[in-house]
Amino acid sequence: MSRALPPFEELVELDAEAVRSWCARALDALGREREEIDAINVYPVADGDTGTNLYLTAEAAHQAVEAVFAASAPDTAETVRAMAHGALLGARGNSGTILSQLLRGMAGVLAQGGDGDHLARALAEAAGAARKAVAHPVEGTILTVASAAAAACGAGGGLVDVARKAHEGARSALTATPGQLDVLERAGVVDAGGRGLVTVLGALLETVTGQAPAPAATAPPAFLPREDCPAEDGPAYEVIYLLEAEDAAVELLTSRLDALGESLVVVGGDGLWNVHVHVDDAGAAVEAGVEAGRPHRIRITHFAADADSSTRRAERAQRAVVAVVPGEGLAGLCAEAGATTVRTRPGEPPAGDELLDAIRRAHAREVVLLPNDTDLRQAAAAAAERARAEGIRVALIPTRAAVQGIAALAVHEPGRRFDEDVVAMTAAAGATRYAELAVAERQSFTSAGVCQAGDVLGLIEGDVAVIGKDLHQTARTVLDRMLSAGGELVTLVVADDAPPGLAPDLEAHVRRGYLAVDTTTYHAGTGAPPLLIGVE
Repeated sequence: MSRALPPFEELVELDAEAVRSWCARALDALGREREEIDAINVYPVADGDTGTNLYLTAEAAHQAVEAVFAASAPDTAETVRAMAHGALLGARGNSGTILSQLLRGMAGVLAQGGDGDHLARALAEAAGAARKAVAHPVEGTILTVASAAAAACGAGGGLVDVARKAHEGARSALTATPGQLDVLERAGVVDAGGRGLVTVLGALLETVTGQAPAPAATAPPAFLPREDCPAEDGPAYEVIYLLEAEDAAVELLTSRLDALGESLVVVGGDGLWNVHVHVDDAGAAVEAGVEAGRPHRIRITHFAADADSSTRRAERAQRAVVAVVPGEGLAGLCAEAGATTVRTRPGEPPAGDELLDAIRRAHAREVVLLPNDTDLRQAAAAAAERARAEGIRVALIPTRAAVQGIAALAVHEPGRRFDEDVVAMTAAAGATRYAELAVAERQSFTSAGVCQAGDVLGLIEGDVAVIGKDLHQTARTVLDRMLSAGGELVTLVVADDAPPGLAPDLEAHVRRGYLAVDTTTYHAGTGAPPLLIGVE
């Protein structure tokens, strides 16, 4: 938790630290209630993921806030804008997308002041903005709960009073949702998205009072197993993407997507939007985004395939990933993701026998091998061939850097067929450009000119592209060169002996200059280059 409030301490204004605490409390609360919210998810599609989507959206908002605190001492305006922007970038599903718009609407008002009157105005602005973002608002949903929270606040008052009224209004509206939406009444549940919003507002109330809100006075509807929830006919695909586009283009896009499908939600502004729609023709929905602007992070979910995922998992083959990594931190990260790791030592790459031993230690019939180094390709190929002779099915993905291996491992799914998994991992690695920063040990000639001992070298795709004196400035120059060709996600892998503040400095640099680009940072530990960069 960012800040633990003493018992009975009450705030009179939401400052930057209070917003930070709210984000952390909301994330914790949604984490605790995620499974219960998933279980009551029957509208608009009974796909059992509303709690998870809200949690992931809140996690993105929390991470964005923590990033600005790591880089500086932000004021309230900067903090609430980071919260809203993070939620926009990380919004998942129908309810997560609406939540991001609610936070965006609140941020615009809370940036001007954090007292009770501003909070009441913020909730009203949020409810209105969320309704405008939904093509066809439906009562008995998160929109109804948001409107009730705003209406309960009236013209304002003290911060604690407004926060309490908002929570109570939302909770009361939530209990009424089954009477407003037939599918909820038949399932015997309240609206899942609305329940998530009550949780977020409960976290806000806890932040300003120091006490968790009391449970609802009425017994909650019984939670039904997902397979017992009534099925609703509808489109086959959920399509979500970020979009860089002008307002006029988004208006045309909204009309086109509304004709293609349903559950349309378009949130955002200032050139960056998050688009969510359920359609039968996923390709047409993506093409509409391409015509409107530049789509990023396109996610397409086939509802029927998602419903059958538990069956596929039961039939999964025994499969493992073997990854070569520099640094103990990366080794731990990959191990947590289920990979068998092989550590590299400075100036001493692993031999083919070490790679073969790692393949054997994985104890799997199918193995994906990630060498993560161009110089290891021959040794990795030899190890794979010897393992195949022992009856192990091995696929060698020619990753050339650790950041490509991380990207491949991120999309690894043992429940897929082996060939499909290898194709997905290969595509993710191939879509990741990589760079490394190193310190020159002696004078030498490079593709960027002559370097002196102690110079900082920025290598892009294995070639020296930048020679500098300062690691921070050289890293920023390398990032700018890489992002000039486009990108959606920057991965930073920082060694323990890197200069202090390097990662926060680079994260802030990306936020300032690249609107639709997100940043993820990992710590490599010891034995790794000062900085590895990946751009997907």
